[in-house]
Amino acid sequence: MGTKGIEIVDMDVKELIGLLNKAFSDEWLAYYQYWVGAKVVKGPMKEAVIAELVQHAADELRHADMLALRIIQLGGTPVTKPEDWYKHSNCGYAAPDKPFVKDVLEQNIKGEQCAIMTYKKLVNLTAVKDPVTYNIVLQILQDEVEYEEDLQAEMEDLQTLLK
Repeated sequence: MGTKGIEIVDMDVKELIGLLNKAFSDEWLAYYQYWVGAKVVKGPMKEAVIAELVQHAADELRHADMLALRIIQLGGTPVTKPEDWYKHSNCGYAAPDKPFVKDVLEQNIKGEQCAIMTYKKLVNLTAVKDPVTYNIVLQILQDEVEYEEDLQAEMEDLQTLLK
């Protein structure tokens, strides 16, 4: 942890670490939701959806890594127990208990929409107060917007196929 790097943060660092840990927890839950969804999904366009879910899972894991590194830079500790991820989560977790393509896509679109709102708030909060965190959360926000678009495109393709 660099002292000058923490000094440039013009906000309550402990509060920021808490918010980043909530986002970190979301990313782990999103990773698992995508990963397990890719394993169990059934129905039309299954292969295309699996490819999308696998890619998104890898990116969610990358996001968790980015957030963990920033939490540590700020002198904090990322949430260390998986059972605590759900407690800290903004967006929760939707188990793919109905593993049909439409249901899995709907769950993940909803998750991305929650993530977009979470990162929009973090972008607004850090914009002029913490340029390092701002850059990280802006990158993640850009990804989340892209994922929502990808999933909605898959849903549109599915609806066209089923007509």
